[in-house]
Amino acid sequence: MAGYAIATALTEIVAGALSDRYGRRPVALGSLSLFIIASIGCALAPNISLFLLFRAMQASIAACFSVALVLIKEASGERKAASSFGYLAMGWAIAPMLGPMAGGLLNELFGWRAIFAVFAFLGAVMLALCMREIRETAPRSRKPVGSYRASYGQLLGSARFWAYTLCMAFSMGTLYVFLGGAPLIAGSSLGGSTARLGLYMGMVPAGFILGSYLAGRYASRYSLGTTLVMARLATCLGLSAGLALSAAGVVHSFAFFGPCIFIGIGNGLGMPAANAGMLSVRGDLAGTAAGLAAAMTIGGGALVASIVGLLLGEDGSVPALFGVMLASASLALLTALSAAALEWRMARAGP
Repeated sequence: MAGYAIATALTEIVAGALSDRYGRRPVALGSLSLFIIASIGCALAPNISLFLLFRAMQASIAACFSVALVLIKEASGERKAASSFGYLAMGWAIAPMLGPMAGGLLNELFGWRAIFAVFAFLGAVMLALCMREIRETAPRSRKPVGSYRASYGQLLGSARFWAYTLCMAFSMGTLYVFLGGAPLIAGSSLGGSTARLGLYMGMVPAGFILGSYLAGRYASRYSLGTTLVMARLATCLGLSAGLALSAAGVVHSFAFFGPCIFIGIGNGLGMPAANAGMLSVRGDLAGTAAGLAAAMTIGGGALVASIVGLLLGEDGSVPALFGVMLASASLALLTALSAAALEWRMARAGP
């Protein structure tokens, strides 16, 4: 898992910059081709070492995430892009909910190698579709001529880029804290039932789907800053209610997992707006921005979760878990307010 995460972050950084320099289409096609080769390698691997190598190579598919965001952004305006990202995120949320079920069924019927054979087949289908459907959206005249280091420096020197990216990182950190802490701290109240735990944990992805739908439905009507602040407020209010209930001694499972659904709602509503804002910082560096922000979001979220894990320890309590989740969500709200303020200042300054 660590190797896959590291490969994903590196892929995002490199692929985003390459898509600005050489175009979106070749990066998407190259990413899918590597994914197909890696999937075949996993299916045929004769030992665990080669399997893990090819498994890490499968992270090449992460490049398609950045390319997809940029293609949508370049085909629409900022607010419409945020709406489109919302509907797209619904698919991203449904996939991991159905994936384990489909994988388990394939494993029982045909063995684990069949899972990777299906990955290779689906990758080939996507490659054929992309070869037919994807049109280049980055004209040669817009491709950056400077060095990659200069491109990263221009983005990292932007306060708006930091505001949007840090908001996503702290939002992701809140989710990671929940995913790591909930089974340890709240699982005991479920009598050790992994089925019930899985059902309750699924409330957060369900909330994400709802939030993504709300983003798709309403994000185009409001400014990105407004949408982002509303999303982060929803999470903070939900977690505050959970903290109050746990401090009052309410121990029912719904008193824990019910407020946590607002983590999903807030992320589903806020991530599309944050992505749209981040991509608008430098139109000529949209691919670089998408890749760099994705890597920083993954890494930042994991860092937040790691620090919190050290603070909580194995004897953490439900109020303590709510407290650290609320702290991370509050930092996300603070950066969302910063993004909204910068957006408002730019609107006042005019073109």
